[in-house]
Amino acid sequence: MSTEAVPEGPTTPAAAASPVARTGIDPAALMRIKNLQLRAKTVVEGFYNGLHRSPFHGFSAEFSEYRPYTTGDDPRGLDWKLFARSDRFYIKRFEDETSRRCYFLVDQSLSMAFGSLGYTKAEYAKTVTATLAYFLSRQRDSVGLMTFDAGIADYLPSRHRPGHLHQLMLCLERATTGRGTDLQLPLDRIAAMVKKRGMMVLVSDLMVPLEGMRRRLGYLRSRGHEVILLRTLDPAEIDLQIESAGMVEDLETGREVYIDPEQARAQYSDRFAAHEQAIKAICDDLGIDFFRLATDQPIDRALFDLINAQMRRGRKVMRHPATPGGSP
Repeated sequence: MSTEAVPEGPTTPAAAASPVARTGIDPAALMRIKNLQLRAKTVVEGFYNGLHRSPFHGFSAEFSEYRPYTTGDDPRGLDWKLFARSDRFYIKRFEDETSRRCYFLVDQSLSMAFGSLGYTKAEYAKTVTATLAYFLSRQRDSVGLMTFDAGIADYLPSRHRPGHLHQLMLCLERATTGRGTDLQLPLDRIAAMVKKRGMMVLVSDLMVPLEGMRRRLGYLRSRGHEVILLRTLDPAEIDLQIESAGMVEDLETGREVYIDPEQARAQYSDRFAAHEQAIKAICDDLGIDFFRLATDQPIDRALFDLINAQMRRGRKVMRHPATPGGSP
């Protein structure tokens, strides 16, 4: 189901009813952290702190199996009756804890190199991706990555093993160098390569023609994949912010166009709204979650939206995180 990101504020019904708290970390302050994985950890740790202060605790009701306790597991999952019988620690494993596969498709074209806030859309998108990957990895889910521009830049299969998350972060940290954007290629490639059902998260400004997008996204859905679109935009793109007439260069084509903001603003606003409405219509028809992420919004908004999307799709509750170095 298509939806906008939920506005912040205590009076918003969706926010008030939600069990998940947000950290509200200023993106500009977060971007000053040079290490991408440390950025992600900062957001996720703050997010969990908010979660643990909320009344939302507990696991899904459907028990699956036991597994031995390992260092880092949440001790609240320990079965003390089984410990009394066996003198060994075991964690109750529930259906919602079974590992899932998630792939991030991240746009690294030159249009993503635009930014009016001291950092670019690409930096913001990479930080969002890193945060979601870090969060899912902590839940023992497998994460994979495909970066693209006019072609495929990097591909990492979905895995959960030591060193894999670090490798994913290194791929994300590479510079944005590609010029054009071809959304069709990564969607075709990921559909051909991933045979098992998973979650596909497309992170892009979606500044592309939409021909063929419906069919390719529809094919992913027909294969049983969950699909989430995170449209990453700079505030200056959402509300055209050109103060005086002059030449403007297209970052991807290099073409220069003369723009008079007084004449262009209304036309730009109409075309922008029509383009986004077309994207939403595709998502509505195919059962895809759509979120617009403005780069001045806290990064944890994307995490909040991801969890809410999963809950709407039938995941009753979120699993508890492991506590590094914890012990029963």
